[in-house]
Amino acid sequence: MVTPAQSRAARGLLDWSQAELAERSNLGQSTIRNFEKGRRIPSINNVAAIRAALEAAGVLFIEQNGNGPGVRLRDRK
Repeated sequence: MVTPAQSRAARGLLDWSQAELAERSNLGQSTIRNFEKGRRIPSINNVAAIRAALEAAGVLFIEQNGNGPGVRLRDRK
């Protein structure tokens, strides 16, 4: 699962706009905008597409571990 906050944070780490994420995940920009603002939860397939696009760019998703979910970039050694 990806939360709206994780999506926003991941885009920040990558310096991507909502339009960039929409293009890379093959979704509409309004889908990304509505998801990140908490207006609508996308379908499971759309959330999977968002996650896949971000992971392909090097984002690692950190699950709930007592401090809340988060993101970080994969080590690029």
